[in-house]
Amino acid sequence: MRYESAVEKAIREAVERGEFDDLPGKGRPLPNLTDADENWWIRGYLRREGVPSDALLPTPVQLRKEVERLPETVRDLPTEQAVRDLVADLNARIVAYLRAPDGPRLPLRRADPEDVVETWRVHREARTEALRRARAQEPPAPSRRRWWRRRAAPN
Repeated sequence: MRYESAVEKAIREAVERGEFDDLPGKGRPLPNLTDADENWWIRGYLRREGVPSDALLPTPVQLRKEVERLPETVRDLPTEQAVRDLVADLNARIVAYLRAPDGPRLPLRRADPEDVVETWRVHREARTEALRRARAQEPPAPSRRRWWRRRAAPN
């Protein structure tokens, strides 16, 4: 006689009832058995859940990437105040990291709000000018006749 735990007993009984006979994938090899990367399951999880891989980076690297992508991030913001708020939030997170660093030690600077706002203004003016030129090249819309004038039009 050997000892059988409750889990082993439940599995044995399920096998005897045939509950594992028609499972999907039966007879096919398990995926990723030939993958040499030991973190294949992490990549699969990130892909399935739609989590960006940047979330796994250390904090200073994440912050550096955010500072580098700042001009593209603020490009579509509607107001200067929204740009300043975003830069202030990023700078607050950078200061919090500098006060209590975790992860690798990397030199990290705060973003200059005035430079970011100036870049945002230049891009916004260029986009506005491009829209103006595009509208000037469009042919004018045909004027619509009012219904009472259509009726009274001579035949």
